[in-house]
Amino acid sequence: MLYLIAKAALSGVIIALVSEIAKRQPGFGALVASLPLISILGMIWLWRDIHDVGRMATHVEATFWYVLPSLPMFLIVPALLRRGIGFWPALLTGCGVTIGLYLLMTAVGPRFGLKL
Repeated sequence: MLYLIAKAALSGVIIALVSEIAKRQPGFGALVASLPLISILGMIWLWRDIHDVGRMATHVEATFWYVLPSLPMFLIVPALLRRGIGFWPALLTGCGVTIGLYLLMTAVGPRFGLKL
């Protein structure tokens, strides 16, 4: 249980740091947020828990493919904000598009041999 609490606390600290950095320096905050810190921590914790090369390779590869559908959100949200759409509607639209693209990826990806 202590291990789970430590993982959650470290993840929370990273998110809090990103938001604090972004308050002071938006560009640097974006750089830190774009780093795959949570993915790397997830890989480290998964490896610590399972030590299974095949599962780890599948996990890391699937993570790559799932990142791709999330990228348009980072263009949609600022475009909507600049057009006068409020933050929450812009964010919900970006998230909705991302969910749709995730669903598309899970439906289409396996047809091209992707293991998701």
